[in-house]
Amino acid sequence: MTTRLITHSMRAMARYPLRSTFVMLGSLVGVAALTLVVSLGQGVEAKVVKTVGGMLGDSSILVISGGSRIMGSPRAGVSRLTIDELTGVAGELGDIETWDPQQEVSSVVRYRETTATVRVLGQSERGERVWARTVSRGQYFDAAAVTSAARVAVIGDTVARTLFGQADPLDAEIRIGAVPFRVIGVLEPFGSDMHGMNRDNEIVVPISTLMRRLTNVDAIAAARLLVKDPGREEENARQIGRILRARHALGSDEPDDFRIVTTVEVRQNIAFIRRVLMLYVPLAAGIILLVAGIVAATLMLSSVNERVGEIGLRRAVGARPEDIRLQFATETAVTILTGALGGLLVGYVAARLLATRLQLEQTFSWEAVLIGLVASAITGLLAGVLPARRAAQLRPADALR
Repeated sequence: MTTRLITHSMRAMARYPLRSTFVMLGSLVGVAALTLVVSLGQGVEAKVVKTVGGMLGDSSILVISGGSRIMGSPRAGVSRLTIDELTGVAGELGDIETWDPQQEVSSVVRYRETTATVRVLGQSERGERVWARTVSRGQYFDAAAVTSAARVAVIGDTVARTLFGQADPLDAEIRIGAVPFRVIGVLEPFGSDMHGMNRDNEIVVPISTLMRRLTNVDAIAAARLLVKDPGREEENARQIGRILRARHALGSDEPDDFRIVTTVEVRQNIAFIRRVLMLYVPLAAGIILLVAGIVAATLMLSSVNERVGEIGLRRAVGARPEDIRLQFATETAVTILTGALGGLLVGYVAARLLATRLQLEQTFSWEAVLIGLVASAITGLLAGVLPARRAAQLRPADALR
């Protein structure tokens, strides 16, 4: 019985292609939008979690100068963080295991006749561990290189390909601005961060070298501190804020001239974004499906009027009102579900294309598939109620006239 009804519904769709197309269009758009946004939302969330994990890890605190700067974000105001301040903070708090300062500058880098504009980061010898990024070839610079402000560099994979092609960059001399540096290592690949910045298009040099030879500054942009006890991360963050405010002589009514970011804060923000995403996206898709249901009901009511003779003939040969009602309800539901399946395909393809451009890993969401199919099935059934009831109420004698 069910198979016969579905087969009949598919034939009805082929018999009335224009009407079926309009009925399917609404569910296709709604489900495609739902699939696209939910799939991309989960991919972006995974990307943010991965990037934040690379920046903060599970037991670290990020201190940013100017109160608003984070790697890849707009430049903050005048920096007031210094290496001596952070050294004092780490010494005063016994729960700080190790830490690393960071400063950066954008610069033109040259190798022979090839040039590239890259981001140059200054870090200490602890950066390899603190920022959780080592080298895939060569070696990282050591404490002696930082102390002596050595002109050595560890370059990203994109920089290596741009400047050297297939040649080996190790021990080659490059110029960052007008200063020569010797390449001693190639950073392990990272990809893009949550701001879309290519983290492989960067160079890491000793922070003392960057501050003395490239920027001529005595302040740092940020610092990452690793704590021994992850459970005391928030308490340590409060203590760091207290110490820095005291060192900067800030009054009780003055705002911080730095910002402290913890993994707890970032996870709370991610959870909030996900809640908003999962509330408004299904709501928008639901509105689209509601409009699709109204359109489908209107068109199916028109179909009932066009197929009065068919309905009368079926009633005359023994079809019950329940059979007519089930027939039209099934036709409506099958048509909308067919549009929903098309929407899943369109949404998935669009999500894959955008994910490739945004370098996202996860682009398929079973959650979106389930929500889309269930929502479209309910829409189809509800949209088919009124036309099915109208068709079932027709009397055979009147329908055959």
